[in-house]
Amino acid sequence: MKKSYFKKAVALAGAAVFAIGLAGCAAEEEAAVTPTTDDTAVVAEDLTIAFVMGAESDPFFQAMKIGAEEEAAAQGVTLIWQGDPSNYSPETQIPIVDSVLAQQPDGLVLIPTDPTALQASVAKAVAAGIAVANVDTRVGDLTDVLTFITGDNEDGGAKAAEAIANAIGYTDGETYEVVIGLTSATATTNVSRKEGFEATIAASYPGIQIMDVAYSESNPEKASTNVNNWLTKYPNLDGIFAIDGTNASGAAAALQAKGLVGEVALVGYDAYPANVALIEAGVFTALIAQDPAAEARLAIQSLVEYLRNGTMPASAEVVIPNVTLDANTSAADLAKYTYVAN
Repeated sequence: MKKSYFKKAVALAGAAVFAIGLAGCAAEEEAAVTPTTDDTAVVAEDLTIAFVMGAESDPFFQAMKIGAEEEAAAQGVTLIWQGDPSNYSPETQIPIVDSVLAQQPDGLVLIPTDPTALQASVAKAVAAGIAVANVDTRVGDLTDVLTFITGDNEDGGAKAAEAIANAIGYTDGETYEVVIGLTSATATTNVSRKEGFEATIAASYPGIQIMDVAYSESNPEKASTNVNNWLTKYPNLDGIFAIDGTNASGAAAALQAKGLVGEVALVGYDAYPANVALIEAGVFTALIAQDPAAEARLAIQSLVEYLRNGTMPASAEVVIPNVTLDANTSAADLAKYTYVAN
């Protein structure tokens, strides 16, 4: 029978919530989902969890890999880590998911590059008896997803709008020009951050005009080209919201090359080590930092709890808060939130 994981988890959400510090999952209504015979139990040593992300070279996913490896080792399970080396697109991701599913893992942590295109991959996994978690991004229909774990993306977009407004000295009655760099038009993280940014601009800073958006497909060189094009097209540009780490890196490179550091406010996403170092240099007005390692640990923990014990997550959706890093952030906190890679 096809399992509606997400609906079951929603029913339990009122009973308890995940601790951000990665406390164990609650076991309410355990009898309803716990295997009833020894034949259906999964031997702990035999568990294999596959983890498929978008662009493996992205420092965000490299930091996530550390969390995944640590949790897999702690849980005593085998981890399959797969992703396209550099491209963030459903065209490159779907064949990788198919290849991973052919290895018949017990669980799949999927970071969908597109909410619609990857829906069939989730259905294929569930039909094969593979439990699925979504991390960072999600498919459109979460019915068959055990849990969805992400950062607070709308809040991150709102924080970015506030940081840009402060940096440009926003004054009512004046007009300002900003642009937005994204990786994908459909990835749910990008969409939510853009919506949070736009909503805050409309509500609090109506003089800020969003002149254009452009997409990089997680390629910092393409992001840099996009910014160079903007700087030519909008010579009075006041600010850039780089909606993820690769766009932040590309935008920083473009501003440095053009000698515009300090003249165009740059707010980026993700605490790549190189980008964190550029806060002190004045290249970045602010960076919105996530906790990718925590997201990975919690996803694997949730799948293992379900596969070993039949325990549903206490919350169907887990949202992990963001942190804004800027020139006022202490050295200790900058170090704490900088993404660590292998």
